[in-house]
Amino acid sequence: MPHKLMRMHRTDAPRRGPVMLAIAGDSAAGKTTITSGLVRALGAERCTAVCVDDYHRYDRQERKSQPFTALHPDCNYVGIMEQHLQLLATGHPILKPVYDHHTGMLTRPEYVEPREFVIVEGLLPLHTKLAAACFDVTVYLNPPEEVRREWKIKRDTAERSYSREQVLAELDRREPESEAFIRPQRRHADIVVRFSAIRQRHDPPGTPLSAELLLRPTIQHPDLSGILAGTCESMHLKLTRDDDGRPVDALHIHGYAPREDSEVLEKAIWAGLGETAGLPDFLGELEGGQRSEPLAIAQLLLLYHMIEAGR
Repeated sequence: MPHKLMRMHRTDAPRRGPVMLAIAGDSAAGKTTITSGLVRALGAERCTAVCVDDYHRYDRQERKSQPFTALHPDCNYVGIMEQHLQLLATGHPILKPVYDHHTGMLTRPEYVEPREFVIVEGLLPLHTKLAAACFDVTVYLNPPEEVRREWKIKRDTAERSYSREQVLAELDRREPESEAFIRPQRRHADIVVRFSAIRQRHDPPGTPLSAELLLRPTIQHPDLSGILAGTCESMHLKLTRDDDGRPVDALHIHGYAPREDSEVLEKAIWAGLGETAGLPDFLGELEGGQRSEPLAIAQLLLLYHMIEAGR
């Protein structure tokens, strides 16, 4: 199906398929952390999560003889990914390939049925116009490279049996393809999320990262201006310029935001949905039982858009 026809089908016709959310970003950008909180909030009985990194064309051993890395579209079955996204978006099941990130092997495919909500995360979900047209809400995770590199080193040494030197070498090898294929997806995102430290502050070690959310006018965001207008130092909303020079709202949530401040914003967002269920209290959870207020608000804002899109 051409991407323009797919876009018309998603926007003009009465809804006959699930709400589709894309979370794109480079390796270890935080995609799985955000996705797991959303799945838990919606409930596994209502939400299907799909990782499009499963569409790798080669296993880890085979990739060693290839002139590109897993980030390159030629290393992935992009056409099959597009086909499967169209099927999910129109309410049909798929037989999804499975790539085991622990062993680096391609394993038995998995039968996946779309539920009320489908969250698609991975390296290339917004790489083509047709893939992007399958989604109601699109997100790009854009942490500073120094932050992402540390996250990747920590994950791959702890979970995937790599040495620090191996991870650093692979990051250097992937950099040209990150620049060519991963980062350009940012322009297709309704929301760009950036977790980082505040450079002008000298927060103590262990302070959760702050977050900046660029809220592009491609979708209708909740009105936060009245809630944040001059009442809270740890969170603020301002009009700024995007990379292309266009105006965009930027929501800043500082890592040191106290719980009582973030609760005000969270309750306002949740109340705007008119939900009868209580506000999920586990959003923002990190490994080791820590909590990040910026992560909680980012997840809640995405939850808002998914529920609103379902209406």
